[in-house]
Amino acid sequence: MNILVCIKQVPESNKVEVDPKTGVLKRNGAASKMNPYDLYAIETAMKLKEELGGSVSVITMGPPQAAQVIREAYAMGADHGALISDRRFGGADVLATSYTLAQGIKKMGDFDLILCGKQTTDGDTAQVGPEISEWLGIPSVSNVRKITEANGQNITVEMDMPDDIEITRITYPCLLAVDKDIFQPRLPSYVRKTEKADTEITMLCLDDMDDRDETHYGLNGSPTQVQKIFPPETNHHRELWNEESSILSEKLFQKVKELKFV
Repeated sequence: MNILVCIKQVPESNKVEVDPKTGVLKRNGAASKMNPYDLYAIETAMKLKEELGGSVSVITMGPPQAAQVIREAYAMGADHGALISDRRFGGADVLATSYTLAQGIKKMGDFDLILCGKQTTDGDTAQVGPEISEWLGIPSVSNVRKITEANGQNITVEMDMPDDIEITRITYPCLLAVDKDIFQPRLPSYVRKTEKADTEITMLCLDDMDDRDETHYGLNGSPTQVQKIFPPETNHHRELWNEESSILSEKLFQKVKELKFV
């Protein structure tokens, strides 16, 4: 089975600079990590590879430093990786991002199964995976919490829906967006990391795509524009009271009312 996992490098904390002109995150040089949900997608791919055979590839989109998450995926067992990186892709919304990833996937080849994490911790839209499937013209299933059966023709999964658990069988090629309860991700292997230190990462830019129209990518290809992004404000103000319990309870009640929590 030929499996592809879409992964992403996300900020390690909420203290990230924002470009005042474009309103997008400045990812270059920021402390980053692999999106936690993508770890579950990689583990799902590895389990299927161990059961059915085949290969696991990963693809990501971002600045050159995003190659770090591909190296991490190699240390977890991935066989191949591709990085889509071009300044002309910067500032993409979910539509332009999914289109760019779909174009990159087409350049990598044909895949039986594409896996994504349920969502990313920097955007939380949970839209990119299903939109990739639309661009590729393949079916998709989201909120996948369990794989009950998998063979060379189709895969049966459980979906964690708001009111119930749904079971569906889907034929390859298809895309699954997996939830965090599906498997426990394995740790990267130092031995494997050393063995794959020289493994090539395929680099893709706009000039490599079948569609080279710049208006379909980045800010130009994004119908939704972010007006403002800002880190959450932190409030270090505190009050210390030293009174009898009866007085403290009344003061606490009045403070809660003052803050309009009740």
